[in-house]
Amino acid sequence: MQHQHPVDASSVLNGPDGAEWRARLAPHENVLAALQVDLSPALRFAPGLLVLTSQRLLSRTDGGAVQEWPLVAGMALRLSDHGGVGALELHDTERRLALWRFTLGAHPQALRMLQKFDQRLAALGMPHDATLESEPADEARCEVCHTALPPDTEECPACARAPAPQTSTWVLLRLWRFARPYRKQLATGFGLTLASTAATLVPPYLTIPLMDDILIPYQNGQQIPVHLVGLYLGGLLLSALLAWGLGWARTYILALVSERIGADLRTTTYEHLLRLSLDYFGGKRTGDLMARIGSETDRINVFLSLHALDFMTDVLMILMTAAILFSINPWLALVTLVPLPFIAWLIHNVRDRLRTGFEKIDRVWSEVTNVLADTIPGIRVVKAFAQEKREAQRFRDANQHNLEVNDRLNKTWSLFTPTVSLMTEIGLLIVWGFGIWLVAHNQITVGVLAAFIAYIGRFYTRLDSMSRIVSVTQKAAAGAKRIFDILDHVSNVPDPVQPVTMERVEGAIAMRNVGFRYGSRSVIKGLNLDIRPGEMIGLVGHSGSGKSTLVNLISRFYDVTEGSIQVDGVDVRRLRVADYRRHIGLVLQEPFLFFGTIAENIAYGKPEATRAEIVAAARAAHAHEFILRLPQGYDSLVGERGQGLSGGERQRISIARALLIDPRILILDEATSAVDTETEKEIQKALDNLVQGRTTIAIAHRLSTLRKADRLVVMDRGEVVEVGPHDALMEKQGAYWRLYEAQARRAEEDAEASGLVIDSALLHPAHPAGNS
Repeated sequence: MQHQHPVDASSVLNGPDGAEWRARLAPHENVLAALQVDLSPALRFAPGLLVLTSQRLLSRTDGGAVQEWPLVAGMALRLSDHGGVGALELHDTERRLALWRFTLGAHPQALRMLQKFDQRLAALGMPHDATLESEPADEARCEVCHTALPPDTEECPACARAPAPQTSTWVLLRLWRFARPYRKQLATGFGLTLASTAATLVPPYLTIPLMDDILIPYQNGQQIPVHLVGLYLGGLLLSALLAWGLGWARTYILALVSERIGADLRTTTYEHLLRLSLDYFGGKRTGDLMARIGSETDRINVFLSLHALDFMTDVLMILMTAAILFSINPWLALVTLVPLPFIAWLIHNVRDRLRTGFEKIDRVWSEVTNVLADTIPGIRVVKAFAQEKREAQRFRDANQHNLEVNDRLNKTWSLFTPTVSLMTEIGLLIVWGFGIWLVAHNQITVGVLAAFIAYIGRFYTRLDSMSRIVSVTQKAAAGAKRIFDILDHVSNVPDPVQPVTMERVEGAIAMRNVGFRYGSRSVIKGLNLDIRPGEMIGLVGHSGSGKSTLVNLISRFYDVTEGSIQVDGVDVRRLRVADYRRHIGLVLQEPFLFFGTIAENIAYGKPEATRAEIVAAARAAHAHEFILRLPQGYDSLVGERGQGLSGGERQRISIARALLIDPRILILDEATSAVDTETEKEIQKALDNLVQGRTTIAIAHRLSTLRKADRLVVMDRGEVVEVGPHDALMEKQGAYWRLYEAQARRAEEDAEASGLVIDSALLHPAHPAGNS
């Protein structure tokens, strides 16, 4: 069966039948998801396509007519699988409307189709299943099995109890996707392998005339024919040189190809990882992802460049040797194959143990790399709290766990390898015994027996080599599974199929009935807010009120689960993610700087910026002066995460980075919360330059930093409870007033505790500048 590559919405509209599908769409109808099925309802292989749009469900099976079902209340898609076959059923309130079947390679696309279907019905205000209409609206359900999730948890108990899918060696066949561009080189390498293997099989065959026509007659008193000796020895030399040359050429070609396949695999995995949404990274460890892209791809590369080539050579050698043995003497050849069933049974049993063992080793090795990924970037904190011994113990424990798992696997492997060698030796003894009996009964000559022994020596050597390849094959399969776990993951923030292009963004933001969940926890619900172009909005509220989540939704780090966010009247989900984010400047509480020069960090969002543009941005961010005091100025290197610079200096560089891209929408997330008062004044001057003429959304726990905001938006438990300028909100004596008074009292208590006297007018200004 041909491997079915995953399809998405863009491939439907841009593929060979794209014009036909586009013609079926209404003017404002968008394709949301697509699923390529490969089985008929009768479980025969038949290509088909299922397309979900914003208004209906379309289906074509095996080149037939397109069927369609408008999205109406009471509809439901139900996903199940059994015996390696997936089934997707469409139901209404009374009966099943349609059924599609597919092999489980399309399961990730089916899950995405199911998710998009439920989201679309929810967006249209339709219950997605008649049996769920009476359930509470806030109850979250697992996207896989639709089990109701317990409160405050994101993990489905049913799915957590289910055994993890086992790695199959067949996952290695998916690497053909990366090998396809090099199929000509691979075909050349296979031809060279075939020729070099044939050349290595010539010398044992020449031992027959050397023994029967030269050596044995010489023992019986005949003269040695020198010309025949020279002919046979020349044939041996020629075959050895030919095998060497062909072997060198095939090894070189296939090694080059495997290196390129490995490089393409690393690049594709990393690029796909960068396109995934933030929720994927929230559940992953840095060390684990580094291990997958680094060590796992290296392991696959070694398998392709060395062991796959050896395996192919071994298979050819065994098949060709077996053919020659049967051509010489069928009965003796059958005796040669006696150990094969036992070795095959042993390989089958050990393979499963090795597969699960290598999967466990991969997970345990990730624990080791996770300790390194945590400790090295956080070495300042480790040393500040004198936790070197503790971190060393963590690494020692992880390393010991890795050692124990490897020891258990090596126990199995150490028994397997000698057992295979023992069986091949027993097979060799059987051949010797039966061969001597045949010679004694004049059924074969001594030369034939000598050639047989030479051939089966190579036969059993290759058989033993193949058994050893079981280990590296299972390692590569486990690594490939972890790589394809990344590649099969679909971003929750996808690019639209037919994106809208906005030449210029004014910065008007409208939020309509916005809702968002983290797993089963509702963080934002029913939020409505309009922000005018060039307006500065201050988001205030207690921790956990949803402020950071809201700016993440505006930045489209996540997509809303309900409602919509519009910029200049266009839903942000209709814009390309990269194009949209070019209009957004982000200044975080903890600025992140990359290892490199000051100039490279400022120009990160605009790599083609000139030095004059970089300096201008640094001047506006009040960073130019301290940069010039550095040893190499703008060419001074900063360490990883900005080591060597103070918090205020890092923040001003991040402000310069935001200024350089000239964004129309600016998001300030606690930009001054982690600095002292003097540094805050410098940063505030830089922010004053940054916010001019831009739509600005600022988050701050310290309300004094929002004194220049046009309006304050007070949030509580994911909802907007108050909106207005400072004075108006203070007069209402509502949520903002309570928040402000509590902060003022806390400041007074802190001042008294430190022995300072603060003028209450500073804490309660009669006419605060800019309505703070």
